[in-house]
Amino acid sequence: MKLRTIVGEAFRSLRATVSTTVAATLTVLIGMFVLGLSIAFGTWLLSWSDHLKQELVVKVYMVVGATRGQALAVERQLQADPRVKTVKITSPAQGLAELKKSNPDLFKAGLTSNPIPWRITVYPTHGEQTAAIAQTLSPKPPNVDQVTYGRKTANAVLRFARAIEITFVVAVVVLLLAAILMIGNTIRLSIFARRREIEVMKLVGATNWFVRGPFMVEGFACGLMGSVAAILLLVVAKMVVVPKLDFIQVRGVHAFAFELDALLILVAGLMLGAAGSGLTVRRFLRV
Repeated sequence: MKLRTIVGEAFRSLRATVSTTVAATLTVLIGMFVLGLSIAFGTWLLSWSDHLKQELVVKVYMVVGATRGQALAVERQLQADPRVKTVKITSPAQGLAELKKSNPDLFKAGLTSNPIPWRITVYPTHGEQTAAIAQTLSPKPPNVDQVTYGRKTANAVLRFARAIEITFVVAVVVLLLAAILMIGNTIRLSIFARRREIEVMKLVGATNWFVRGPFMVEGFACGLMGSVAAILLLVVAKMVVVPKLDFIQVRGVHAFAFELDALLILVAGLMLGAAGSGLTVRRFLRV
């Protein structure tokens, strides 16, 4: 069957069943709009969880009175670890200046000596490696007083980030399956109304693709129209709603690029529309 004939038959059917076409298009629109929102919000949450992971660090406090050379020896040991991204060393003078800035009331009585030790802050390549890096300093090297990484906080952050990742994947899969079912059920009404026509075509020798082709083009067209409408709604939401959401204005945290989100929605709508029609018509081809 020629492509031109298939397309012509599909659009003839679309014009003949306007109500079903509108219903299928609206179904795609709703499904793709929700999918687009899920991708945008889900990727923002993933970016936020990565941002939280980047806040996880290991802090090494030297004993009070330790020398610069002793602190640098520990720093070199940490830098040799491939799991370490960067290492920042803070001298007692710098630590004292930071303390004065954050808690000036502590210095009203005056200090006769500097109680702040050398501090080494270790930034891991991945937040999940924080505990492992801290373990490399156990037992503690000479002149090291304390090694901390906020174990409870780190574990809570990592569990939360993992839960976000799993929830995002499950939500997208469920939405895709729901969209296929909704589109398939909507298009099923059109196919059911024309089941006699399909049976006659099969009885006179029409191939499965001769029958299935126009329905797949119909689903493709409904998917295209619904996806484009969903993208337009998302553009409106991006321009009107997003600027009013102060809680998402976090530096370094961002959602998936809108252009890529729109492209995914368009491709998903086209594929789901065609797949929904193709899979639904299969049961009527068994004559």
